[in-house]
Amino acid sequence: MQKFATPAKTRPELQQALQAFVDAGFAGAQVCVHDEHGDWTGTAGVSELGATTEPPANGQVWAGSVTKTFTATLVLQLVAEGRIGLDDPVAGHLPELGLDERITVRMLLQHTSGLYNYTGELGTDGTFEMGLPSHGKAWVDNRFHTYRPEELVRFALSQPARFEPGTDQSYANTNYTVAMLLIEKVTGVSYAEQAQRRILGPLGLSDTVVSATSPQLPGPHAHGYYRYEDAGEWKVVDVSRQNPTLLAGAGDLISTAKDLGTFISALLGGRLLPDALLSEMRTPHGKLGLGLGLWVQDLGPEGGTIVHHNGSAPGGYGALMISTPDGSKTLTATLTTGDADPAGVFPAALGGLINAVFSTKAAEPAQLVD
Repeated sequence: MQKFATPAKTRPELQQALQAFVDAGFAGAQVCVHDEHGDWTGTAGVSELGATTEPPANGQVWAGSVTKTFTATLVLQLVAEGRIGLDDPVAGHLPELGLDERITVRMLLQHTSGLYNYTGELGTDGTFEMGLPSHGKAWVDNRFHTYRPEELVRFALSQPARFEPGTDQSYANTNYTVAMLLIEKVTGVSYAEQAQRRILGPLGLSDTVVSATSPQLPGPHAHGYYRYEDAGEWKVVDVSRQNPTLLAGAGDLISTAKDLGTFISALLGGRLLPDALLSEMRTPHGKLGLGLGLWVQDLGPEGGTIVHHNGSAPGGYGALMISTPDGSKTLTATLTTGDADPAGVFPAALGGLINAVFSTKAAEPAQLVD
């Protein structure tokens, strides 16, 4: 198990790559790296705008869509036990939802179901069309609202499907909320209890919370901020407190860089799934290059392949979870946004960090995904 105790001063190239996030406008960043040189941790930036205190070295964040890899792992554990099949129609397990009977478990995990993304979709002209309040002032004003998972799915089902099941690929939070409901239906207990029994407890992930419902990060944490437009004026608000139920099973995770490193190393090292299903998880599919709960990306002849699933809360926080396919080299990080919009500068900063860790230049850096 990774311990992440090496002083930051011994890896100046990593500290420089980490500092690039702050120079690009992030408020703070914390990184854990495990590679052939050992374990390294580093922090940069501030814990709170206007202050000088650095972010806590193992601070918690709203980790967003890295949740999806946890959810996919739980589903695949049930597949390994013969309790569900990857190509089972989901409607057979969840008839009360009224899903298209052609949608299979595999399609949920690969984002090939065609289900509408309840947080919004790109329109035909390429502009984002919001579903439930998930961006801008609408999210800020609504960020303490509590949603039930069934409510999210029923909203999605009230919208036209994106395509016929299995004919295309489109990233949708809805897929993983349905997967969460599937886990609960098959096991008869809550998603949180299953995650504790199968992942958090065995791996000692004491700073990770799944299916979070409280708006408060329970442990040490840096502040996160959200920049939005209101009546033609740009505003910045502290969103350290927010209700994560908007992303049930798809992004309602609290974690740390250390815990994420332990998880992805254990998963890809074969501690959580049998080899055959782990191989399926790491096999890219479709135009997005998605496996089952993991993205697969070729960095070229010098860098080889990485697998990853990064994430961002609707506002203020992000997480990186990147690894070689066997889990022997990992990069995990938590990020907090400040009073600037980081979208335009994030790819370059991420590419620099991937280059520093995996010894290659990523042609198309992994993106934070809501």
